[in-house]
Amino acid sequence: MFDVAVRAEASLGEGPTWDAATGCLIWVDILGSRVHTYAPGDGRRTVMATEQHVGAAKPRAGGGLVVNLRDGIGLYGPGGTPFTWLVRDPVPGRRGNDAAVAPDGALWAGTMRYDEAPGGGLTRIAPDGSVTDVVHDVAVSNGTGWSPDGRLMYYVDSPTRRVDVLDFDGQRAANRRPFAHIEERAGFPDGLTVDAEGCVWVALWDGAAVRRYTPDGRLDRTVELPVRRPTACAFGGPDLRDLYITTARTGLDRPHPLSGSVLVVPDAGRGLPGTAFAG
Repeated sequence: MFDVAVRAEASLGEGPTWDAATGCLIWVDILGSRVHTYAPGDGRRTVMATEQHVGAAKPRAGGGLVVNLRDGIGLYGPGGTPFTWLVRDPVPGRRGNDAAVAPDGALWAGTMRYDEAPGGGLTRIAPDGSVTDVVHDVAVSNGTGWSPDGRLMYYVDSPTRRVDVLDFDGQRAANRRPFAHIEERAGFPDGLTVDAEGCVWVALWDGAAVRRYTPDGRLDRTVELPVRRPTACAFGGPDLRDLYITTARTGLDRPHPLSGSVLVVPDAGRGLPGTAFAG
């Protein structure tokens, strides 16, 4: 069973992230160029406009946000100002998409072409702005997350219909291989999160569901939803037990009334504490 956390009409809601420092959920509307926050304690909401499409927004250790924009990685100070570019690398026809902060405080940021042809990738951005390209020739770079012991990294290139897993040594990822396959007519894997038991939760775009896979890749649970396009999920709340799910309405002729809203599954499990970007 789910509840409605934020009733909205986001075109492409994405990237829910719990910010323990503020007690807020951060999420974005990529195509609406908006960063949203929601405080479940009192229902308070904020909206900040960005000058470009924003694929992800994550908290910074000193306050403010790091954002994965169309043309690169930007930094906002506390309260939304000032804005500075950390990495600017504009490529015509390409934009930033999903991103995640690794346990060491580095940002792993995905890119994709607007036409979803191969040409995107996954890049590690260190707090000092140095860049390491990790995965190449990606079509739609999406969910990224780490196992509780930090030794595995999970990753999604949506058109492959796979969640992949890589060995992780704290800074480098290697030996990419399939972890779970999404069958045809079940949708496409999108954003993901890893819980305290090491299980992987993944939202299924065009699949109207979120799935939980055990550490050995076995399907363990399915949360069915009324919206066709859930995009990502993350645990939040003071004890990290509530699963928040962002959704989209873009491309739908007759979207469900809740498409574009943020849904929540109370007491779905227990999430892992997040890491703020160290830059």
